[in-house]
Amino acid sequence: MSSRRPTSPFAGRQIPDRADGALACARARGAAIWAVIGALQSPLAAFAAEAPVTSDESFAVHGQFTYVEQETGSFNAPYRGANSLSPDSGRETIDATLYVGRKLWQDAEAWVNIEVDQGFGLDNTLGAAGFPSGEAYKVGKTEPYLRLSRTFVRQTFNIGGTRETAEPAQNQLASSYSADRVVLTAGKFGVGDVFDTNQFAHDPRGDFLNWSALDASTFDYAADAWGYTVGVAAEWYTGPWTFRAGAFDLSDVPNSPRLEPGADEFQLVVEVERRFELAGHPSRVLATAYDSRGRMGLLTDAVNLSEATGNPVDVAAVRHTRNRTGVHVSLEEQLSEDLGAFARAGGASGNVEVYEFTDADRTLELGLSLKGARWGRADDRVAIAGVVNEVSAARQQYLDAGGLGLLIGDGRLPHPGPERILETYYDFNVYSSVHVTLDYQRIVNPAYNRDRGPASVFAIRLHAQF
Repeated sequence: MSSRRPTSPFAGRQIPDRADGALACARARGAAIWAVIGALQSPLAAFAAEAPVTSDESFAVHGQFTYVEQETGSFNAPYRGANSLSPDSGRETIDATLYVGRKLWQDAEAWVNIEVDQGFGLDNTLGAAGFPSGEAYKVGKTEPYLRLSRTFVRQTFNIGGTRETAEPAQNQLASSYSADRVVLTAGKFGVGDVFDTNQFAHDPRGDFLNWSALDASTFDYAADAWGYTVGVAAEWYTGPWTFRAGAFDLSDVPNSPRLEPGADEFQLVVEVERRFELAGHPSRVLATAYDSRGRMGLLTDAVNLSEATGNPVDVAAVRHTRNRTGVHVSLEEQLSEDLGAFARAGGASGNVEVYEFTDADRTLELGLSLKGARWGRADDRVAIAGVVNEVSAARQQYLDAGGLGLLIGDGRLPHPGPERILETYYDFNVYSSVHVTLDYQRIVNPAYNRDRGPASVFAIRLHAQF
């Protein structure tokens, strides 16, 4: 889930031909990944042969379908730029995914996700740093198109401790594992599959829709136009702690549907998780940090060049190899059997252009999620989240000079202010694994602009899975 970078070669375009290219590239990467799996099979199988054999699932197929229709109401919009959110507009997205998993050897499994997408986000996924739909990608197409979203292998090395059970799920075979273990994941997958996870606010198909509610806005994680990358992640579970580290490909240019191969531009991510009990209920806190190394521009350099030449502000003209870093913490707390709370807070480099996710230098999120058991609807859920996003003085100056960010840019920013978002939803369990969700969002100062909004965004989501 990320959005379009206007200063990239793909700015403001519909690029269905790139989708075909991305599919071809994904197939090539998939073939390479399977070749690596084959090369690793003998030594890893020998290691796993010493582990006790369990009645694990050996093969699984899952699927999902999600439809989201979203509309904005009327709001104040005295002027607009290339990346502005429009009042009284509507868009829809549809996606369907087939998840195919196979056990390779003891404690190792491989997954392939085949997906069909169609539709566009509001204003082609532009207009707010906290964009209203996590089901909208930075590219869109009127007709359905096919993608290979994930192709990865996961190997677990059991160290010891109490045996635990993993229930069958999308991208997870039914299996058992020890509490103390090491897990390696390699291939094409999402950084968010491993890092910054949250049971209450991380899935646009099942809980919140706004990007800033799903992940920390300052987490500029490596991803292609659809939110996936190629890389490797390692997790070490030991007692109440988990330590994670990963290395991933960045896009070839900011906001591109193509990844940069060969680790020429890359991202490193580390995370520490601590699990504990609070008032007898499970809780956990995570601290996540990243360092992206790629060709990025300094915002002040772009403004200074524009003033010296009289040309429009263009951050692409001042790109050089440099780093963008960020850190955030998140909390997940089960307050009671049916009520959960969550929070995130983070910051990132304020004078470097955003590379993959969204335009934010500081963020704070708080929220609650309640199951419907209290009114006889145990599989329903109602939730609310509040988010405050802010940008640095350098980014304010850049936007006021006419610069464009990944998602935002009204052409000017004479009266900047924090972007404040309130989202609430009610998720109805209609039948078995079929859900209908009604969602409302209120975005104050969209794109950090006090001259625009507040914007109301209404949505309905239909989701089914097996």
